[in-house]
Amino acid sequence: MQPLFSLWATRLQNSLDSQHRRILLSVAVALSVLGGGAFAVANLDDGASRLPLQQVVESVNTTSLPSLWTDNNSLQLFRSDLTRSSDTADSLLSRLGLSDPEATAYLRNARTARQQFIGRAGRMVSVEGDADHRLTRLTARWANDDGEQFTRWVMERTATGFVERQETANLTVSSRMGNGMIQSSLFAATDEANIPDSVASQLADIFAGDIDFHRALRKGDRFAVVYESLEADGETLRTGRVLSAEFVNNGKTHQAFWFKEAGAKEGGYFNADGLSLRRAYLTSPLAFSRMTSGFKMRFHPILQTWRAHLGVDYAAPTGTPVRSVGQGIVDVAGAQGGFGNVVMVKHANGHTTVYAHLSRLNVTRGQSVIQGQTLGLVGSTGWATGPHLHFEFRVNGQHKDPLTMARQSVAVEVSTAAREQFKRYAAIAKIDLTAAASTQVSRAE
Repeated sequence: MQPLFSLWATRLQNSLDSQHRRILLSVAVALSVLGGGAFAVANLDDGASRLPLQQVVESVNTTSLPSLWTDNNSLQLFRSDLTRSSDTADSLLSRLGLSDPEATAYLRNARTARQQFIGRAGRMVSVEGDADHRLTRLTARWANDDGEQFTRWVMERTATGFVERQETANLTVSSRMGNGMIQSSLFAATDEANIPDSVASQLADIFAGDIDFHRALRKGDRFAVVYESLEADGETLRTGRVLSAEFVNNGKTHQAFWFKEAGAKEGGYFNADGLSLRRAYLTSPLAFSRMTSGFKMRFHPILQTWRAHLGVDYAAPTGTPVRSVGQGIVDVAGAQGGFGNVVMVKHANGHTTVYAHLSRLNVTRGQSVIQGQTLGLVGSTGWATGPHLHFEFRVNGQHKDPLTMARQSVAVEVSTAAREQFKRYAAIAKIDLTAAASTQVSRAE
């Protein structure tokens, strides 16, 4: 056994010596290449010392190579963020990665900045800074009231200090797609799908005549939507109109397409058959809100008795706008017993709507109002235990369920002259909706 062990040990030693020489030679070659010049390896071991050595010297022209070193002052840093209601000039610049007392002082005293975006949430602000975190340029953008243009305010460092200028330019309109599935509520689903709240509110308004978003949503309901994105300098400032939408509620599919006839003053939403989704009455006098008491018997919280609740109550914060559900004439606008501040609007065919407990009245008796016009603000006047809106619908003095009346109201069709145009438009819009809905399938997989 001893000779065999000795033979094995000898072979192992030779193998290790061979591996050792290979590693050392590899390191030497790598170092010679990385060094870019002459590099000599000696005294590695007896074998390496006997290897022939050769020195190679080459000249390199560096004039055509880009400089690897730059002046720190030429380094520019870029960052963008949305303003917050709690922002000051100091906190805004600090959040954007800048430390510049001179810029902070100028921004703090700039009148336009104070009026338009300092302490005002949702404004897009972009900054450029140097390597020392000093401000080079600040740009703020916001959409104008006309909906077609935006304002660009620029604050820039010059050799003599900061200067500012204000410009106006056209918004760029593009379309975006989104989709989602109801798990608990519409807004939770749109949040999950990264769809803006304004789009969710539009969805609720568009399908309000067919879907009771307060009581009829089901887990597993799904939707797809194509909507406008209004952009300035490549940044989205706000969302625009919903262009097309699909909502599957309790297994039934509802579709809506925005369409404006040639020569018409206003457009509207229509289903695939060209029937308008806008009825004579809105289903709700508030933008999508949580319903607290429906049209039924209830225990009155103040009178402490069971009695018929001849309307619908909507929980909403004080100051929430209350809109007229239809076109009509204001019959009552003032204080009236348990209703507190109340507005009553007379419509056609003996219909009257009632809006009670308002904190403020925006209309007067005898005034004409259109559908969606603000009548007042939510409050808690009269017999109210907290801020909410009490809403009633009466037909010739008889109380009716407002939701039923809204669903039964007459809808308008696309005119005969525009029907072919609508069909072509709807066919294209359906393709976009299919694409929007298909992304949901991909995400689910």
